[in-house]
Amino acid sequence: MTKNQSLLSWIDEMKDLVQPDKVVWIDGSIEQTELLRAESCKTGEMTKLNQDKLPDCYLHRTAINDVARVEHRTFICSEKEVDAGPTNNWMNPADAYKMLYDIARGSYKGRTMYVIPYSMGPVGSPFAKYGIELTDSIYVVLNMLIMTRAGKEVLDALGDSTDWVKGLHCKCDIDEENRYICHFPQDNTIISVNSGYGGNVLLGKKCFALRIASYLGYTEGWMAEHMLILGVENPQGEVKYIAAAFPSACGKTNLAMLIPPELYKKKGYKVWCVGDDIAWMRIGEDGRLWAVNPENGFFGVAPGTNMKSNPNALISTQKGTIFTNVVHNLDDNTVWWEGLDKNPPKNAVNWKGEPWDHTDGSKGAHPNSRFTAPAKNCPCVSSEFDSGKGVPISAIVFGGRRAKTAPLVYQSSDWNNGVFVGSIMASETTAAASGAVGVVRRDPMAMLPFCGYHMGDYWSHWLEMGKKLGDKAPKIFNVNWFRLDDEGHFIWPGFGENLRVLEWIIKRCEDKVGAKETPIGFIPKVEDINTEDLDISIDVLKSILEVDNDIWKEETDGIAEFYKKFGDKLPKELENQLDALKARL
Repeated sequence: MTKNQSLLSWIDEMKDLVQPDKVVWIDGSIEQTELLRAESCKTGEMTKLNQDKLPDCYLHRTAINDVARVEHRTFICSEKEVDAGPTNNWMNPADAYKMLYDIARGSYKGRTMYVIPYSMGPVGSPFAKYGIELTDSIYVVLNMLIMTRAGKEVLDALGDSTDWVKGLHCKCDIDEENRYICHFPQDNTIISVNSGYGGNVLLGKKCFALRIASYLGYTEGWMAEHMLILGVENPQGEVKYIAAAFPSACGKTNLAMLIPPELYKKKGYKVWCVGDDIAWMRIGEDGRLWAVNPENGFFGVAPGTNMKSNPNALISTQKGTIFTNVVHNLDDNTVWWEGLDKNPPKNAVNWKGEPWDHTDGSKGAHPNSRFTAPAKNCPCVSSEFDSGKGVPISAIVFGGRRAKTAPLVYQSSDWNNGVFVGSIMASETTAAASGAVGVVRRDPMAMLPFCGYHMGDYWSHWLEMGKKLGDKAPKIFNVNWFRLDDEGHFIWPGFGENLRVLEWIIKRCEDKVGAKETPIGFIPKVEDINTEDLDISIDVLKSILEVDNDIWKEETDGIAEFYKKFGDKLPKELENQLDALKARL
């Protein structure tokens, strides 16, 4: 399928290491995909679901010790430890290669090596980057065919180039004591061993599209960000694009696929999804920031996804989807999860493969169970989804889950202040990362687990991008849909109603509306948030736009403590921003 010598010699080297019984090149054809699906059902790796109700959909279960990303087993293997920074685990590259090769050696015996050529971004576009993943898992192959643009056309586009990312995945024994996900930014290499869970083994996703790509962006002058991209179309047919970063469980996918409230629908507003998770951004010929979604599918959390919370996501899963660690409804051979509806199946198997009775109080689906669905299935997928040139970004939005601190929305005073706002993001942890749940942690730009180099250098890169963009830089905002009242209830209705906040953000980008200055930035005047048909009083709206100086003074102590981690790599500009905030408070 290719004559690319750099690629062929690496594959030969890996074949000698892992010793597969045979090698299969993935060409991206429907015929080959069907054969792989049939093979995976034969081996029990996948279960074919009800083809009338869920055409081309399959169910998979991971090992019970392998259900989430493992940040404590994820390493950045840069030549110098300082380049990985204090927020990453570091390993010396030579030591890492030796250890990983010792674990991987001979692990494909009796297995097939699948060679997946894939593209992050539309093939042939200026944004596109190519990778090869070697795996012994059909589950990985079938997921990568959904999540990326994979097959022969990638090899054709790659030609003889040596600019591609190497990826080796070995299931080995799914041994959590020997599970490692290692990134070698200086070698464009990713190696994952002893896992079968998507977040650790779909190497195009967080591994390439964020950890390796963030380093590539730093060295090549562009940005790889953990951001959704959406377009808001007004009644005149004009579309403005927003990129937004949220940590897990802050409604990122819901916002990416937002359905306008009835009031806005009637006026002719539409929302278009360009991406739900990752944005690659470059400065275009016109000097503005342009973004693409490098992925081709959605790897979404199933629990809580339903026709009320996110109809577009649920509809996306109704064909060509792989469900992982959800409930298997044996009566009609479909799937179920907590929060899908109020009718748990009577005759069912849980995510561990055990007979399950919902009346015993146990969860049927794992809290981090997933669906891998083609983006093209989404009813609100943007017509620009496959556009190689990307979309121009008007606003960048940061967000988190804070009970009392951050107001519903505020705007930074300028780009550098916006970088500060992104750097101090904090939110509660969720099941998407293994570990404690419900703990507030700082997650700058929602990139803490995904930045492939020193976060201090990453912030410097943001500041540098701002200089290059000048007055064409997107405006930067922060939102918080999660303010709580004294009884612990959410005050803002969220979901589709968040369009009311996006409308204000876009008006600010177009200089069509004023704002009120506070010590932390600009907040809306109460009358500028459209509350028509909304069950919220002006006083309540005022309360969630309030900035409490005492709470923020306390917050600055937490920020100062967090910044200490970065030592002399903390950009002076961010230190100045913190001092200025303290003075304003």
